[in-house]
Amino acid sequence: MLTTSASVRFTVWTNAMLTGACDPDTAATKILGDDVGHQVAGLPGHPDPATLPVALNLLRAAGAKQAYLALPIPGVPIGLAGPPAFNEAAVESGEAVVLAGPELGLVPAYVGPAVQWSVLPAAAPPPADFGEADRGLRLALIDAADSLAALDVARWKPEIADALIDIRKIGSGRGDDLAPGYDARAVKTAATARRLLAIADAALEDDGAVVTGAEADARRRTLVELATAARRALVAACAPPSAD
Repeated sequence: MLTTSASVRFTVWTNAMLTGACDPDTAATKILGDDVGHQVAGLPGHPDPATLPVALNLLRAAGAKQAYLALPIPGVPIGLAGPPAFNEAAVESGEAVVLAGPELGLVPAYVGPAVQWSVLPAAAPPPADFGEADRGLRLALIDAADSLAALDVARWKPEIADALIDIRKIGSGRGDDLAPGYDARAVKTAATARRLLAIADAALEDDGAVVTGAEADARRRTLVELATAARRALVAACAPPSAD
């Protein structure tokens, strides 16, 4: 689930390391989180899979300057700039990290409580417009809440209706910080986006109460639009922090 994805952690803690806000060992520990282990395969000049601390040091030595999050879905390549082989792998996974400098991308595969990263050539994406993504998320939340209310989501999944109302009332998500160097607005937007992704994922699991096919389709479209806006906002929030 993207609310706790390895790619989010890898992006923000690699940026913290690259700006000197933490050392590679600390970044590796934060990226690992509750997982039992991570291996990074395909690093240039390193034929064997590397542990996270070794991989982070190798990437920094290779000239990594900034890390970018990608959260693509079929037809919507959020955070991707090519080439095709990397884009295809990232879309299949639903998440990836791109490192500017060495122009490398890392795509995770979850194997139980472990993560295996594959390294591929990747182009750094253009900077995301944080303000636009943040506004888009807030508008999508309003639209989703109104649309789902009209479709009687409270009868279908009352916990989803309650969660959407709670977010609208408090104006932000409740959740994890990012990493040192990220400002409060980015942290707030990332938390909201993560929570909305979790809500959308839960709501998309089934069609709920008996409804017409048209109503089911309308629910799904609304939830997919909400999840897409949340992905865009999370990518923008996790972009490299500005130096000022």
